[in-house]
This record gives sequence, C-alpha cells and structure tokens, in this order.
Amino acid sequence: MIITVTLNLALDVTYQVPGVDWDGVNRVSAVHRRAGGKGVNVARVLAALGRDVLVTGLAGGPTGRAVEADLHAAGLPAALYGIAGDSRTTLAVTDPDHTALFNEPGPEVTAGELAGFVRHYETLLAGADAVVLSGSLPRGLPADTYATLAAIAAGRGVPSIVDADGDPLRHAPRGRPSILKPNADELARAVPGGTPAEGARALLGQGAGAVVVSMGADGLMAVTGEGTFAARMPYTVRGNPTGAGDSLVAGLALGLVEPDPWPDRLRRAAALGAAAVARPVAGEFDPDVYADIHPQIIIT
Repeated sequence: MIITVTLNLALDVTYQVPGVDWDGVNRVSAVHRRAGGKGVNVARVLAALGRDVLVTGLAGGPTGRAVEADLHAAGLPAALYGIAGDSRTTLAVTDPDHTALFNEPGPEVTAGELAGFVRHYETLLAGADAVVLSGSLPRGLPADTYATLAAIAAGRGVPSIVDADGDPLRHAPRGRPSILKPNADELARAVPGGTPAEGARALLGQGAGAVVVSMGADGLMAVTGEGTFAARMPYTVRGNPTGAGDSLVAGLALGLVEPDPWPDRLRRAAALGAAAVARPVAGEFDPDVYADIHPQIIIT
C-alpha cells in the first residue's frame, strides 16, 4: 500500500471557460468540485493504475467534511485526522490555452494537532510500502514537518517521496527521503545559482536519496546514486498542467515499490505527467496519450 499525505487538504473547484475576460462577465461551461491537494491527486492516479492507496492528512470544518465525503464517493480509502480549523478551497479557471490558480492558505494548525497527527501517521506506517509527502503546509506547521515525517518513515524502513516548495523543500533532505521532486523553479528557489544539475546534486549531498527535477516540456532530470538521467519528451501535450506534477510523482512512487531501473521509472513518470495535461481536472490522466507518448520518450 502507498500512503499519500496531504497536510493542506482542499476542496478543488475547476471552472472551464471558452476564454477569460478579466474585465467582464465570464460564462462557465463546466464546473468540477472534488477533494484535492497534491497527495489526493497522486492517490487518484495510483488507484487508476490499480495500486492500493490510503489518503491521510488534516481535515476540518464543513470543507473538510466535503473533502472526506468526496473521497468516499470516489472509492479512495482515507484515514484523515480531524482539526478544528476549516480546510481550504482552491479555484482553477481554465480555458483551452491557459490555467489560473487561486489557492487559499489553509487553516491554522496547533502544535497539539500536529502531535496528534504524527501519532496517527506512525500507526498507518505499519501497513505502508511507500509514502508520498506533498503539497503546501497549512499555517502553524514548522517548515521541517516533511523532514520529520520522512525521517519517521525511514526509521521504519518505508521509502518516501517529498514534493514541496520553499522552506519545506530546503529542510526535506535532512529527513533522508528516497526522492525529492522539485520542479525547476522550486529547485532554483531552494538552491539559488548554478544549473539544475548542480542544485540537484547539492540536495543529494544533504541527505536525499535521489532528486528528480521536472522541467515541463523539456522533460525530467534525475540525479541519483547510480548516475544522472534525463527524459526528453517527443512532443508537447496541450491542456491543463495543474495535475501533471502529481501524476509524475505517482509514477515515481510506483518505482519505489517495484524493482524498476531508473530509466524505466523516468519514462513512466514522464509519460504519466504528459498524459495528465490532456485531462481538464487534476488527478486524472489520458490513457491514450500515455500509451502513445511512453515508448517515444528518450532516456539519456
């Protein structure tokens, strides 16, 4: 079983529009409301691929109850930890060529609530083959929270992936996660100056087992203990890139529980990320795009 941890769970609302007029009235052609947050999106992709998953994280208030209800309706197993604050809502406005995101900061979480979640998390790890720690941290949580959770998993022999930005990413290597997954901009903020390869090697030297950098249409780069690998995309998929990184992380999580060499891991992860762009809602991927692009990805 793969556990996904989303500490800043959300109710994701997506408006599809034919074109956005920022100074006028917009007619929405379709509305999607569903449980979200990066870890939830990862879990949806893994479940679609037939893997056993468990969603955990912090949920509170009416929005948290709506998130939990949607997870149940989607058939995604969940073991959420209740908090007093109301969980957040996010809004994506997408047209055929652009997507704008509006993300609320999330609830204030107390030290006692965090301690309670850590005990809950330790119990769940008994049945885990891998853990995905991803997304923003709600207010009140220390920046090294992901490092702490990764270290707890490592102490129990459970590999982990951390997908974060800013201070949580900078602290994460100290928890010795199996994989760090920043995108190129996140990596540049965490390790200013130098090339992406130099930044990734710096995080590797601080304790990460591997660093996989997503670079949009330019593909992926993985700096690992076995060497550095690059995945080059054969063409660009147009659509909504919101959940592409989460689908990519789902592919990397599979690589932690299946004995695949790094080239195969990267090819699958890159193909899943591209296939997610072809779908309007995060947490889904287009199987036809995946099947077409997967064999064409070049690994060097």
